[in-house]
Amino acid sequence: MTKQGPLTAYGKLKKGWGWLGVIACLVPIIIMPYYSVIGGWVVKYFVTFLTGDGVAAAEDGYFGGFITADSEPIIYMLIFLFAVALIIFLGVNKGIENSSKIIMPILILLVVGIAVFSLTIKHTDDAGVTRTGMEGLKVYLVPDFDGLTIKGFFRVVLDAMGQLFFSLSVAMGIMVAYGSYVKDETNLGKSINQIEIFDTLVAVFAGAMIIPAVFTFMGTDGMDKGPSLMFVSLPKVFAAMGRVGNLIGCLFFAMVLFAALTSAVSVMEAVVASFMDKFHISRVKAGIIETAIALFGGIAVCLGYNKWYFEAKLPTGNNNQLLDIMDYISNNILMPVVAIGTCILIGWILKPKVITDEVVKGGYKFGRKGLYEIMIKFIAPLLLVILLLISAGVLKF
Repeated sequence: MTKQGPLTAYGKLKKGWGWLGVIACLVPIIIMPYYSVIGGWVVKYFVTFLTGDGVAAAEDGYFGGFITADSEPIIYMLIFLFAVALIIFLGVNKGIENSSKIIMPILILLVVGIAVFSLTIKHTDDAGVTRTGMEGLKVYLVPDFDGLTIKGFFRVVLDAMGQLFFSLSVAMGIMVAYGSYVKDETNLGKSINQIEIFDTLVAVFAGAMIIPAVFTFMGTDGMDKGPSLMFVSLPKVFAAMGRVGNLIGCLFFAMVLFAALTSAVSVMEAVVASFMDKFHISRVKAGIIETAIALFGGIAVCLGYNKWYFEAKLPTGNNNQLLDIMDYISNNILMPVVAIGTCILIGWILKPKVITDEVVKGGYKFGRKGLYEIMIKFIAPLLLVILLLISAGVLKF
């Protein structure tokens, strides 16, 4: 529509709304440094399993010892960041599109393959309790409403909404940036359907890949969330598998690395596209600027686990350090603000017709036009306001 990156697109849509583009661009700028650090963690674990040292990764204190080291996390962060920057420098066609054609099929094959393997495993623990991957699949797919409270229900819903922000790249400028490259004759309705289907399928298979394996070897006690699940619980699972565990662990972290690379490329592209459109500079110059920002920010995040370590209490009630603070600001505050602002701009000021006309431009049908209008005007902004108020600590259940 505007053929602009997120920084300038909103102002071009409606005069006086450029501020929303600034926030939309600020989100990936904040995300890229700590995402590069996490990407570096994945590179470290991939190398560890690739070199046959997966058993060491399962030892208590391995993850904590790594992230609190002075230089090693920075080195791996640099490797990941420069790999992402190289793809960006090559451009949309030679870099992003060509790399995705290779990475995405491999990613899907690895996810499906490991998921199938997870369902076939069986383990008897020291207490004589035998658990299987199929039992883990039941834990994953069959809801357990025992002890569920209203507060717990809303927390699950809000966590799911937060996950959707990242999974669908909503409210972080990525869709705006990629949308600026879409040709006018593209069938947007078909593209939307493909995104919905593949995103959901990959998410289901990813869960089927992890949860049954963790349940089989560790029961429900091993199902921590966040970094502890991936970098602490899963290496222990792979170690418990015996010799094949090192191979499975290597394939798993290769899959995670591919996923992290594609996501990081999208995050960086949103910023680079914004800089190119706003300041009329080349892709290389814009890429160098964003790489430098991510580099210094990433180093700060790494040092936040040792030399610059501190804790701050967030409205969520938890004591967090720098990475978690950046994640909270970008995901829990700025992204809902961008999403709410977009709903107001499209739903009430410009009206949904400006979007629906774009979808049917090439003579294509928009079968969910009515549902889209209801969502963008009423349901989405209401839920987003609730999410923002809870995230900010204003609304509590």
